Amino acid sequence: MATEPSTTPRGRVLLVNPNSSSRTTDLMTGIAAGLLEPQWLQVVGLTAAEGPAMIIDPLSLRDSARHVQTAVHSYLDGPDGSSVVAVIVAAIGDPGRRAMASALDIPVVGIGQGSIAAAVGSGRRFGMATSTPFLAGSLTSLVEEHGQSQWFTGVRLTPSKPLVLAADPEQQFQELLGAVLEARRDDGAEAVIIAGGPLSDTAQRLAATGIAEIIQPVPSACSMVLRVLAEQHLAISP
Repeated sequence: MATEPSTTPRGRVLLVNPNSSSRTTDLMTGIAAGLLEPQWLQVVGLTAAEGPAMIIDPLSLRDSARHVQTAVHSYLDGPDGSSVVAVIVAAIGDPGRRAMASALDIPVVGIGQGSIAAAVGSGRRFGMATSTPFLAGSLTSLVEEHGQSQWFTGVRLTPSKPLVLAADPEQQFQELLGAVLEARRDDGAEAVIIAGGPLSDTAQRLAATGIAEIIQPVPSACSMVLRVLAEQHLAISP
């Protein structure tokens, strides 16, 4: 759960975890709260009611879109729905984002979308490092969707399976570190996205090493939310 802001919030931002792991929701909500609550925005974490604890293949990614939309619309139809000013879809494939962005009159940002925007900047080569090999095609398609394929150096993968690494944070760190180094050394990536919401802890550790320009998905999405809200004159600096 997010920490209550010390001042009255300007509005709420829903962070929706398409994975059905409340632990992962708490992790990502905490990161988002640290960035958004100083801007007077309260973060509310929502967890998909169905589906796997960790999305690792295109089928579960596709199916999670409806769980994301159900969670968001249920909250918006509730007593606090009118206070919501933005939605963050917190899975790297952004399931359900486009449909909700078309249906809602508030910003809907995906952590994949935010990461790609942050990685490419004003024009630099970027890659991705992840532990989910079956999603490599979906990630490449997401880059294409946002028109950034010319800057994309590809996806680098960990040797071990995602659920193995999820159970061993140190091994996850070491293998993603190797993938980042490959992306930088062999592919020429100037920035590397750590592609996965459940990898957020490891993304923070990798960023702290200074080995490369590490793009963290949840902070990238938060930055995009603040930028969009500032354009709409809804975000207030402390």
